[in-house]
Amino acid sequence: MNPENRNMILAISLSMAVLFGWQMFVVGPELEEEAALQQQIAAQEAAAAAEAAAELNEVPKANLSGSASEATPGVASSAEAPAVSAPRITIDAPLVSGSISLAGLRIDDVMLKAYRETQDDDSDNIQFLLQTDSDQPFFAEFGWASGDADQPMPTADSVWTASSMLLSPTTPVTLSWNNGKGLTFRRQLAINDDYMITVDDSVESSLSTPLTLFPYGLVRRHGTPPTTGIYILHEGALGVFDETLSEIDYDDMRDGDEGIDDIRPESNGGWIGFTDKYWLAALVPDQSKRMNYAFKALSGPGDRYQVDYISSDGMVLAAGGAVTSQTRLFAGAKKVSLLDGYAAELGIKNFDLAIDFGWFYFLTKPFFYAINWLNGLLGNFGLAVLAFTVGVKLVFYPLANKSYRSMGKMRILQPKVQQIRERHADDRMAMNQAMMALYKEEKVNPAAGCLPVLLQIPVFFALYKVLFVTIEMRHAPFFGWITDLSAPDPTSVFNLFGLMPFSVDFLPPFLQLGAWPIMMGVSMFLQMRLNPAPPDPVQARIFQFMPIIFTFLLATFPAGLVIYWTWNNLLSMAQQWYIMKRIERES
Repeated sequence: MNPENRNMILAISLSMAVLFGWQMFVVGPELEEEAALQQQIAAQEAAAAAEAAAELNEVPKANLSGSASEATPGVASSAEAPAVSAPRITIDAPLVSGSISLAGLRIDDVMLKAYRETQDDDSDNIQFLLQTDSDQPFFAEFGWASGDADQPMPTADSVWTASSMLLSPTTPVTLSWNNGKGLTFRRQLAINDDYMITVDDSVESSLSTPLTLFPYGLVRRHGTPPTTGIYILHEGALGVFDETLSEIDYDDMRDGDEGIDDIRPESNGGWIGFTDKYWLAALVPDQSKRMNYAFKALSGPGDRYQVDYISSDGMVLAAGGAVTSQTRLFAGAKKVSLLDGYAAELGIKNFDLAIDFGWFYFLTKPFFYAINWLNGLLGNFGLAVLAFTVGVKLVFYPLANKSYRSMGKMRILQPKVQQIRERHADDRMAMNQAMMALYKEEKVNPAAGCLPVLLQIPVFFALYKVLFVTIEMRHAPFFGWITDLSAPDPTSVFNLFGLMPFSVDFLPPFLQLGAWPIMMGVSMFLQMRLNPAPPDPVQARIFQFMPIIFTFLLATFPAGLVIYWTWNNLLSMAQQWYIMKRIERES
């Protein structure tokens, strides 16, 4: 066996070993570790519930560089959860329901009406933001920090007066609170038909001296939420500062890696928040103002994460005057068109990067829009994927045609190649020279068969991203047993695809082998039969195992991606068979 073949075989073997090793020794243990961690976190949170009322807030501090004021903004000191009970304003919007307590005005109760936990009809709606008195609070807070410690700022215990107890797209709510020392705070809350809440704050002064105030906002999350644990998807804190995306994982925040607990980017405009796979809670301050942003892991019992912003320069409240500040909170589903619309309408730069489109962004996003458009025409995302595949094949047809013609000529030349191998069996250099001369004479490129595969790699990964990260694909059905294109095929060959009355959930995901992965493997095997056999017998044997390996590998992938691959193989077979028949007739 020559060194080239030996190296190739070694590379393939190592790759397969890595793939299976990753599944068995990395993904599996990570899932178990994540489950144990969640149990530990739940226990910690339950034990700390009694102490939560006594904990202090971590309100962002301004980073004064001497440009605005020499005073240090005071840190408001209030209970983690309000110590007083107060009525709650009802939130009722087309896609959102919930409530806001008049004590502190924290936005801590948001339920998403359009989405359920599972596909079951009786499944609960997604409860996104959680009240401050729950086991794992998840809330947004807005306020003012002051350089004057003698001037009280609103806290979690401050009970506001409301103009109405209903917040809806047609009924904004105006609230007020007086600190008793010359300052009156007003806040107007408005919600649109989607997931955006607008917060307009103002402060009126009856003081005889000016005061510097610093508007701030924060989102705080208690406990580490369950994540997919897959490296291709970011779940955690993120933000865009000076049009550059920053992503920080929960474990990095928790462990304080590289000083992450005190990262304070300063940016004109921008946004910051927490992202789950499909949901986003993001603060969007005034895009014309310069802000200090921060990622923090707070001290205390249990895991507590916070992202926040505060005005870099502050706002001077003149004696007898007023100042205003506006910010927005997005709390809902990461729909591509919705985020793009906000980016254009409100000037929120790179708001769509909240969706993890990955390295192939330039392909992933156009692919999504193409498939989404086809879904609008066909009424089914699965059919849209099939139609999209046909479109991809048409785009790549000229290159594929050239490749398949070369492969067809290679098949015809196999007898001559075999004669050369037999004639120069003892002289490998002479054999290679004779083969190259033959290929040159017949105008055949032996490497042309790799071209379609290489072209498919970025397409494959981009489509994988589309199916995996976009909420439009969540719970999108196909036909038959495929009720969710973003999830793996739910059937398994080991219980005869559901005909036998027992579950195979105890098996590793890559061993459960649904119907579509098997069909993909069969189609891959048949397609490889159309290709000329490698001259080296060991190499040929390895290629025979490739369909089996990929069958197990794709068992864990979204069903939509496996359907795409199967359909792509079938189209490639038809195209390859047609081209090779034409070559045989021409010969």
